[in-house]
Amino acid sequence: MSMVFLDFEKPLESLYEQLEKIQQVGEKGDVDVSPMTTELEKKINDKRKEIYNNLTGWQRVQLSRHPERPYTYHYIKSITSSFVELHGDRYFKDDKAIVGGLGKIDGRTVVIIGHQKGVNTKMRQYRNFGMANPEGYRKALRLMKLAERFGFPVLSLIDTPGAYPGLEAEQRGQAEAIARNLFEMARLEVPILCYVIGEGASGGAIGVGLGDRVFMLENTWYSVISPESCSSILWRSWDYKEVAAEQLKLTAEHMFEFGLIDGIIYEPLGGAHANSAEMMDILKKHILKELDMLCEIDKDELIDKRINKFAQMGRFKELEPEALEEEVEDSDEETPKQSPDDN
Repeated sequence: MSMVFLDFEKPLESLYEQLEKIQQVGEKGDVDVSPMTTELEKKINDKRKEIYNNLTGWQRVQLSRHPERPYTYHYIKSITSSFVELHGDRYFKDDKAIVGGLGKIDGRTVVIIGHQKGVNTKMRQYRNFGMANPEGYRKALRLMKLAERFGFPVLSLIDTPGAYPGLEAEQRGQAEAIARNLFEMARLEVPILCYVIGEGASGGAIGVGLGDRVFMLENTWYSVISPESCSSILWRSWDYKEVAAEQLKLTAEHMFEFGLIDGIIYEPLGGAHANSAEMMDILKKHILKELDMLCEIDKDELIDKRINKFAQMGRFKELEPEALEEEVEDSDEETPKQSPDDN
């Protein structure tokens, strides 16, 4: 069995190699290797617990990008039936980085929207590595409005390294498209459930991430900037990405502690990719439980709660006009005046 091991998982790799060799000996010869395999499997399980109970922020970022980690399509195929994908934003084109459509989860119709990265090099290029253009966010909004028209809940699966930063995306209104989604999602008259299933980077994530309930899988991250980009800005190098990951406080535990998400979905030991079938079952049950609660709430109350939820995030200080003028004057006095000759 071919497995991909990350840097911090190297101790597991050697144990798996030993296990594979012992199993091959047992298959080729008439030898009972079950005691040895049992002992090695216990060692593997113990080592895995040791590694995964002490993960750093950067290691969780690595896990969120694991090439074998389930993507949006994996979840759609596993937890829904009769899924019908819908395409295009009716303005420009169909953005392959965002997929969406109608599906049934245990008989309940939902509109599902999510980022899709691609499972190999060719498909990653086709999907633009999960980085959506403006038409992707406009497609998502079109589907959300469709959900509102027919009274279907919206399920958003977030997994993106960020919105596409290219010149053509800016020319077609990337910022406006994301801002428009936030405005419309805040007042959508149907329940919105959001799950960060991989990477949750910046506006690319929040563009489909404003919901009544927002959850993160255990080994995911959610931040205004990636550790690499943060490192390159602060230190002019990617070499400090591990430091940046810790300082950004971007893990699910940090987000829950800050009150920015509503809960954490714990993954099977080893990550979602280690036992994808179990991960699908865990997420499906969680979605159904949350939908049962949200669908009981009156639409006006739902919108009020959603707006208040996001309005209460962060900290700010409101000044009276007079106090504001005093602060501005004090700031002007502290700022050294620049002479005309200064360069």
